[in-house]
Amino acid sequence: MLPHLREFLDSLEERGYSSETIYIYERDLQVLAQFLHELKLSFAKLDKRTVDRYKAHLTSIDRRTSSQMIATKRLKSYSINRMLSSLRRYLNYLIEMDLPTPLPPEAVKLVKTEHKHPQVVELRELVQLIECPLKFEKNQPVALRNRVMLEVLFSTGLRISELTSLQRHQIDGTGRMFITGKGKKQRFVYLTPRAMKHVATYLKTRADRRPALFIPYRGENVGKRDARISTNYLQMKIKQYREQLGINVPTSAHSLRHDFATYLAEQGANPAAIQVLLGHESLDTTTRYVHASDRYAETTHRKFHPLKQ
Repeated sequence: MLPHLREFLDSLEERGYSSETIYIYERDLQVLAQFLHELKLSFAKLDKRTVDRYKAHLTSIDRRTSSQMIATKRLKSYSINRMLSSLRRYLNYLIEMDLPTPLPPEAVKLVKTEHKHPQVVELRELVQLIECPLKFEKNQPVALRNRVMLEVLFSTGLRISELTSLQRHQIDGTGRMFITGKGKKQRFVYLTPRAMKHVATYLKTRADRRPALFIPYRGENVGKRDARISTNYLQMKIKQYREQLGINVPTSAHSLRHDFATYLAEQGANPAAIQVLLGHESLDTTTRYVHASDRYAETTHRKFHPLKQ
């Protein structure tokens, strides 16, 4: 066990981090603890050389996961950097609390990441995906609910956890919704007129007075006042619909958020406005979405190049 790990995780909860994010920090740091245990090395002896060995360990195919299973594939650089960032955040906490710290956070250098060309679902296929629950689901209430969930996701750019947490009262007559997102940061998001119409149609089918906007119709939580759709269910359904439609671009709830930002950028939206809509703290994070728009870059080049004629 790493020293003061429990206090560190509690501090994340106090700062408003979601339970999913806290679990990721705990899991990442458990991998480090297991690595140090195998080396018979205490955390107090952690140094730059050991960090380099830890990086090599993370890239190996025979490493152990946090659940003590032998890994079956190599970690990508993004995953390795997430785990190294977890260590840096933990070291920062120890310094903030004036606790013994074996090395400064800046001594933990991130690895170079491979360049991944971003993939965006064509708008035609995206519309098919949003509308397909009405075609594939035999249960009509389920079909309508799932179709509206996908519509709202792409309309607003919400995170999947924000979508499944939506309450009826959050939607006003203009389609504006006040969201408390990651790190308890608050912002407004907006439904399109099209999304508002489908949400209204869906709510007309609801005879209950439960507060959640999207409720389960099956399973053990049916009928419970505070029941809501799970994020795993929606992710599973998106994957299923994509396969049924034959869409070959990997698609998830998060990629719909990416598509939302990319298509806004293609229409010429200001990156700072997109940052606000997505709830990003840093414009750099938003830029990773926005620069994915090759089509917008091409249009910009053709329109503004000084020697275009």
